Amino acid sequence: MEVIIVGAILIGVLLYNRTIDGKKFIKDNEVIFEHLKESDYDFLVAARYGDKVDPVALYNKRIKMAFITIVVFLFIFLADLSAINIVLSILIGYVVFKSNYNSLRTYYKKHLHEIDVMLPYYLKGLEILIQHYTVPVALARSINDAPDIFKPGLREMIAKIDAGDSSIDPYMDFANQYPVRDSMRMMRLLYRLGLGKQEDKQERLLMFSRTVSNLQNKARETKYKERLNHMEGQTMIMLVATGAGVMILILFAMLYMFTNL
Repeated sequence: MEVIIVGAILIGVLLYNRTIDGKKFIKDNEVIFEHLKESDYDFLVAARYGDKVDPVALYNKRIKMAFITIVVFLFIFLADLSAINIVLSILIGYVVFKSNYNSLRTYYKKHLHEIDVMLPYYLKGLEILIQHYTVPVALARSINDAPDIFKPGLREMIAKIDAGDSSIDPYMDFANQYPVRDSMRMMRLLYRLGLGKQEDKQERLLMFSRTVSNLQNKARETKYKERLNHMEGQTMIMLVATGAGVMILILFAMLYMFTNL
């Protein structure tokens, strides 16, 4: 225990005096840490926190916590430092490193349908704006009312379009960043909506509107099925609890009768 306390104090002093510079360490090894970063990490951070948290800062925090954990456990095993203990310290640090990602994945799985439903309702509001503005202008005007999860991606997409990228790439980058249900197809439709002559816009907008409505109907069906499954589950729990309660009462009644015979 004394070794752990001394080690923790020593690490704290070194960090405070900037003898160990965490930011410099991360920056110098940025290429290595980028290979450890999960491909869907930024999306999961956006799904959990919207644009309130910087995924880069959160990822750097994960690296710091993992590194500190490894150092602390090396101090714990200092009296009996061996290859096995070194590997064990690294494994524990890796578990700490992965814990934040696993937590974000768990949150996403629990709220998967809720996040998927956000896109068609956002696109429905965007459809109204497109009736009065061009697609890039409508996208820019939609940011304030967009769900928090989509705001960072929308800003990046609009920045690329404003920089002169008139290809489908900004739209596909957004779809790849937010791999929710039908995002790829809807971004293709949105891109096509901004192409061609103005007189053809109404026909393309009608197709876009029908697709969004179909997505909304699917979302409603999913919500209805989830609610129905939840109610069925609650009903089964009530029936089992009631049946078990009745059986216990009958059992007690029978035991009471036998003991009084």
